[in-house]
Amino acid sequence: MLLCGCAHGSAGSQQSRRTSSAEPVSSTGSASAVPIADDRVVVLDPGHNGGNGAHPEVIGQLVQDGRGRTKPCNTTGTSASDGYAEHEFNWDVATLVRDALIVRGIRVVMTRDDDAGVGPCIDERAAIGNRSGAAAVVSIHADGAAPGAHGFHVAYSSPPLNPAQGEPSVRLATTLRDTMVGSGFAPSTYVGAEGLNPRGDLAGLNFSERPVALVECGNMRDPGDAALLESPDGRAKLADAIAAAITTYLG
Repeated sequence: MLLCGCAHGSAGSQQSRRTSSAEPVSSTGSASAVPIADDRVVVLDPGHNGGNGAHPEVIGQLVQDGRGRTKPCNTTGTSASDGYAEHEFNWDVATLVRDALIVRGIRVVMTRDDDAGVGPCIDERAAIGNRSGAAAVVSIHADGAAPGAHGFHVAYSSPPLNPAQGEPSVRLATTLRDTMVGSGFAPSTYVGAEGLNPRGDLAGLNFSERPVALVECGNMRDPGDAALLESPDGRAKLADAIAAAITTYLG
């Protein structure tokens, strides 16, 4: 899949044009320059962005991946066979999760303000989480594998590069997996094992200094998964499960 390890490096100019959210207990990454001494802060990272496809000169720039290699700043993401875009799905689910967490009294920082911008780059997405001092960072995506491959999986950085990527991130990923299974979602049949997928190639995970996990909610190229991902009811149920998992993880 066109899975950016989404942390956005060369989209700093796009970041600077953002405005802060009007929601009093929710903010964007640009508003979080100083770590927050609050264990009830969560960063949500909706993968990709709606304007990425029109700006290859931005998202094609190479950034570090956190393990000595480089990769593009970001990608356009994948899409379903009918054209329903991953970036749109990611944004919709992330905003539903945000709203559910806010109701629970949790402060939410989003890595992007809308679904019409460009970036940010994968390394900057991680930096937003680091600056926020978040208790948890969750990146939301959908996959683009072959039809017939189906189910969700949760990625975490492996081998860990710092203590936050060790037990805390594995516990966050496992809590997400367990809650999604308990909510009736089937683990991936085609990648990882039992819904968990340790990876070393995702910059948004590699650069994180906070507990972090990336949820691939399903395969947009599989008809069964696509029906779920494109359904408002399906997206609401996915968001409910992700929000419940984050709440459980925070304790």
